[in-house]
Amino acid sequence: MCAIHQPNLFPRLSTLAKLFAADRWIVLADVQFARRDFQHRARMASLDDPGRQQWLTLPTHLPHGHPTLISQARLVDPCRSRRTVELLVRQYYGRSRHWGAVRDVLDAVLDTLDTSECVAGVAKTSTIALLTALGWSGDVLDSSEIPTRQSRSEHLADLAAATGSTHYLCGPGGLRYLDVGPFDAHGIPVLPFRTPVDTHDPLWQWSRRISSLWALSKIGPGALANRLAARRGARFLEAWA
Repeated sequence: MCAIHQPNLFPRLSTLAKLFAADRWIVLADVQFARRDFQHRARMASLDDPGRQQWLTLPTHLPHGHPTLISQARLVDPCRSRRTVELLVRQYYGRSRHWGAVRDVLDAVLDTLDTSECVAGVAKTSTIALLTALGWSGDVLDSSEIPTRQSRSEHLADLAAATGSTHYLCGPGGLRYLDVGPFDAHGIPVLPFRTPVDTHDPLWQWSRRISSLWALSKIGPGALANRLAARRGARFLEAWA
């Protein structure tokens, strides 16, 4: 089971849940950078009131202008970005009783900011650190290292096939544009992955808006891993429902 997704900075829980449900994450960094997306920014949410939110944004330079790929985007000021990340994450989640787990994720990102100007690398590190905190033991591969065709759906299908994946796990956004034909040609079923829409459960109520750092801080890595494992178990039951 593979998920193919762009590197996101401290990804939302809806994204993290999809990656957690997969056996393999193929990092899609050889596509165009989008300033309104989540490669270089994340919404921090108040521990006690997740409706109170603030953007954490890494100022980003696009050396080739609008066509710049995610893998080509560079931090404008890595030292300033490091200070901002550390300050905001500590400000929002430093008093959590699960701060130890959050700090491990933060430290991994700060270490990367010390050595790299690559936005994709920082975002990828933040996601891997979160998955690691939850005990995920899947594979992580880079799409740029795998030869594929260029059209969007063929590109994804070729990535899945080249990595020996037997199924492709696709979120609601991808399902809106995906052509399953190239996947059918490879004999790879496309399975939809959806997070619950539950306004009575803050964990899922805000899952498509705020960073999963909030959920990690609120209920801790063990409880969060259990909740995501439950979604992983339900992925087949809800397929095409």
